[in-house]
Amino acid sequence: MKHSHFEKAPRGCCRRDFLGAMGTAAGGIALNYTSAGAATGTAKSARQKKEPATVRAAFIYPPSAKLRVPGGWWSWPGNDFDAEGRQAAYTGRLKQIEQKLAIRILMEKTPLDTQESVTKFVNQVKDSKPDGLLLIPFKHGHFAQVNRILGEVGLRTDNSREPAEPAMPTVIFSCLGVKHGPVKQYKRPGVYFIQSLDNLDAIEYGMRMIKTRRFMSQARIISIAGAAEPKEATVPFWGTRVRVLPLKRFEEEVNRTEITDEVKQLARAYARNAKEILEPKEPEILTAARVHFANKQILEAERGDAIMIDCLRRGRLVPCMSYMSLRDTGVAAGCENDLSATLTLMLVQELFDRPGFQHNPCFETEANHYFASHCTCASRLFGTGMPSEPYLLRNYGHNNFPTCVPQVLWREGEDVTMAHYVPGKPPGMLVYSGRTVKSYAMPPVGGCRTNVEITINELDDACDVKGHHNVVFYGNYARQLRQFARLFGMTVMV
Repeated sequence: MKHSHFEKAPRGCCRRDFLGAMGTAAGGIALNYTSAGAATGTAKSARQKKEPATVRAAFIYPPSAKLRVPGGWWSWPGNDFDAEGRQAAYTGRLKQIEQKLAIRILMEKTPLDTQESVTKFVNQVKDSKPDGLLLIPFKHGHFAQVNRILGEVGLRTDNSREPAEPAMPTVIFSCLGVKHGPVKQYKRPGVYFIQSLDNLDAIEYGMRMIKTRRFMSQARIISIAGAAEPKEATVPFWGTRVRVLPLKRFEEEVNRTEITDEVKQLARAYARNAKEILEPKEPEILTAARVHFANKQILEAERGDAIMIDCLRRGRLVPCMSYMSLRDTGVAAGCENDLSATLTLMLVQELFDRPGFQHNPCFETEANHYFASHCTCASRLFGTGMPSEPYLLRNYGHNNFPTCVPQVLWREGEDVTMAHYVPGKPPGMLVYSGRTVKSYAMPPVGGCRTNVEITINELDDACDVKGHHNVVFYGNYARQLRQFARLFGMTVMV
C-alpha cells in the first residue's frame, strides 16, 4: 500500500538526524529490535504462574468386535468404520494439541459404552470439576450417552431466576457420517458442536477456548487510575483480578527511569523502524522509551498480565508508544482505563494471537462505512512474531505538549473483526466483521492519530454499530468469537 500523501509532510526530525544524535551507545544491537522489539520481550515473563486448563475427554462407542458378530448392527458410520484405529489416530493428535496449548487433556482409557461406564465418568467429572469436556462419539446410537452426559453435567440448574450459565463447557466432535439427522439441539449455550471429517483443527480451537477462559479467570490487570492507595477487585463473570494503583506510582516510576543504553536502544528502534518521523524530536522519543520501561517495571513488580491507565491529560507522559510495544508482544494494554475494552483486548489476544485496536467510533455516512480512530495501536497486526505494519511517529493529537505516539497504517482490503465485551447478566459480546478500506493522512482527516475506515458485514447501516472503545483486529474471526460467547453463556450482540 502506497502512502505518498505522507511523504510530503513536514518532518520534525528525520531518522538519520535522530539516530546520529543518539550516538553509538546502542551499537549493532539496536538493529535487532523492531518497533516492539526484543526490548519488550520480558513483558510476558512477569505473569503469575497459571494452573493449566484441564479437560476431561472420552470416546463414546461400543467395541467393534461386539458388533461384527452375526446380527450385529453398526448403523452409522457403518461396518467398515475403524473406530479403534480412528481413536488411536485422534489420540496422537490430541497429545500434540495438549502440548501445543500447554493444557491437560485427561482421556478415558477405554471408550464409554455401557450405562455403568457413563455413570462412572459423570461422577468423576462432578468430583474433579475440570474446565471443560471433550466428547467424541463414533456411533449414531451412542449419542444417547452424549445426551445423558450433557443433561447431568452440562448445564447448571438451580431455582434462581438468574440466566442459566453453562456449568461444564463441552466440545463434541462427530466425524462426518457418524450421526444422521438434526443436530440443532447441540447448537446451544455451553456446547461447541463440530461435525466435520477428521477436522481436529476444530477440536484444537475448542481446547483453545477453554484454555482462554481459564487464563482470563486467573489473570491480573494492573489499573493505573488515581486511587489514593492500591486496592484489588474481581471482575464478575470472568474472575479476572484488577489491581488499582495510584497515578503517582506511574509518574514516579517514569521519573526514576534513567536514560540507559537499553532505553536508547528502544528509542533508536522506534525511530529506525518508523516510516516517517513528523512532529517528535529526540527528547520526546526518549521519553516514550522511558515510559515503556516504567510500564514494564510496574507489570513485573505487580505480576500483571495486562495493563490499563487513565491516560487522558497526562501531559508529556502519554503511554501510546509503550502500549504499541506491549500489544506487539501479546500483552493487552487498554486506553483510558476502560475495563471492558481491556478485557476484550485480552480475549482476542489469547484466542487468536491478534493484538486489537481499541478506538473511538465514527461513521462515513456517504460510503456507509465505519471509521475507527485512536492515538495508539499495535504495529504487528498479524500477530506476535510477525512483521510490523508501517507506522509514523507523531505527536499526541489532543494536547500541546511535545509527545511521541504511533500512527499505524492499516492495509487496504484486509478482513477484520470487531468485538466488545458488554457486562451484565448474562454478559454480552458485540461482534462485527468487515474489510479495511484505507488509513487517512492526518490532516486532512481529523480524530486520533491511527485511523482506519472499514466496511461492516452484519448491518445495512454502518451507523447502527453499537459500542464505544470497540476492539478491531485483522482477520475474520467473527464466527469463532460468537462460538466462544455461546460456549460460555454470553449473549451474542450486533
